[in-house]
Amino acid sequence: MAKFRITGRNKLNGSFHVSGAKNAALKMVAAAVMIPGKTILHNVPKIVDIDRMVEVVKSLGAQIEYNDHTLIIDAAQVKSYSPDENPIKKLRGSVVIIGPLLARFGRAHFSEPGGCLIGSRPIDTHLKAFEAMDVSVEISDKGEKFFLKGEGKFHKGDIEVVLSEMSVTATENIIMASVLRTGKTVIKVAACEPEIVDLANFLNKAGAKISGAGTHTIAIEGVKKLTDVEHTVMPDRIEAGTIMIAAAVCGGTVKIKDIIPDHLSLVLSKFSEMSVDFDIIPTQGDHADIVINQRSQLIAPNSSKLDVRQYPGLPTDLQAPLAVLATQAKGETRIFETLFNSRFDYTKWLVEMGAKIDILNPYLIEINGPVLLHGQEIESSDIRGGAALVIASLCAKGVTTISNIEYIDRGYENLDTRLRVLGAEIERID
Repeated sequence: MAKFRITGRNKLNGSFHVSGAKNAALKMVAAAVMIPGKTILHNVPKIVDIDRMVEVVKSLGAQIEYNDHTLIIDAAQVKSYSPDENPIKKLRGSVVIIGPLLARFGRAHFSEPGGCLIGSRPIDTHLKAFEAMDVSVEISDKGEKFFLKGEGKFHKGDIEVVLSEMSVTATENIIMASVLRTGKTVIKVAACEPEIVDLANFLNKAGAKISGAGTHTIAIEGVKKLTDVEHTVMPDRIEAGTIMIAAAVCGGTVKIKDIIPDHLSLVLSKFSEMSVDFDIIPTQGDHADIVINQRSQLIAPNSSKLDVRQYPGLPTDLQAPLAVLATQAKGETRIFETLFNSRFDYTKWLVEMGAKIDILNPYLIEINGPVLLHGQEIESSDIRGGAALVIASLCAKGVTTISNIEYIDRGYENLDTRLRVLGAEIERID
């Protein structure tokens, strides 16, 4: 198992080009199963989670070419609706293959997905939504395998699906299951994350008729088929926020290139409250560069609370990096995590490094700063918590060793190499 060894207290300087959005690209790779031809995706991040989703679609019969950051998927020979369980069990997001399989075959056989250790993430929301589409769901005795089959109304007729929660992946799953139906599907209580909008734009390019993406009511008019499509994945707002926080706690001047500021509106507002020094430089269309040149003392937010919510709220995937930012801010900060019940695991390692953090309950922590963090031997247990530990190590005094970095590799492309370009003293060791 590889580790990161990081010597902290080095200022970061230079440019960092943001990768394509992991949480958009993953769903597009799955959606390619519905397209009986070629799907060309540009700006695809080269990360472990994408590799695992590629394994899933290859196990169904798709042909794959990967050239730099362009992924070419030919799904003409896809004939199976039962993906290999090995990559499924390593990737929680693999649950979104169900919608495309139902769309193409009217059925899907699926194993219980695996993933990060950030709390219970049952797929009940997905199954209930599919049942609302007249899909029968059978579960094996051990609850590890799922057998889904579209019944009468699924194949023809108008359907309304009211999600039991604003789940991003459930919203995407129902969108994909609906595009080839005969009839209209209306999804209510839909999530409205930018990645959902990007998926809808991608599918519409292929011939789908999806309206309302980015709102809580989405309508899909079924079409007979999808055609070859070429699409560039949107920039990753989570990676952008992560690097902005790293630059703020380390000091120096870093230009984070190719982001969409509108996707980070509340995050940027909280940065302003916490005295993060940044400038937005418009580039083309809704894209921009952001320059971090930290000169001010970081301070706790005005309300003293960072409230994690579904979009357009503060993203849960930036909750852990924001906690590191709070350790370097003057005053008391409370972080309220509303989505997952075990996403504070990383805090025990921050405390080992000297952070003043109290876990008030499974959803609420209190952080007092600023503190000088010190290098320790620590370990990652999920993607975003792992990224937070990297940030903490970069601003800590001394040497920190982070094990289990395969979690970090799942969500960030060559993070160590790209941080070294900015002046970080970080190496990957066996």
